[in-house]
Amino acid sequence: MVRFMVMHKATEQAEAGAEPHDGTGRLIDEMVRAGVLLAAEDLLPSSAGARVSVSGGTRTVTGGPFTGTKELVSGFALIEVRSREEAVEWAARLAEAVGDVELRQVAEPPA
Repeated sequence: MVRFMVMHKATEQAEAGAEPHDGTGRLIDEMVRAGVLLAAEDLLPSSAGARVSVSGGTRTVTGGPFTGTKELVSGFALIEVRSREEAVEWAARLAEAVGDVELRQVAEPPA
């Protein structure tokens, strides 16, 4: 089995505080029944977040909101499937409900 993170991108509506997507509930239920869903969450708008960086021992914390919604993640699903092809199928279904998604395989620790 292989784990994948499916991340969906923020929209202007999500950044404005709109409720999570209506169409995801049934799909999430289906993913649970299929035994592929490990975790899934929507994220609050970037105005509730912060960016933290450390350079030369100095910490910098920048509060949101952040610009460029196309680069912001607004939610994720962590799935465990048999193949990349199966992950793509689930990701495509999620994209139908929430818009563009990014699919990334989770790195497994060395044996």
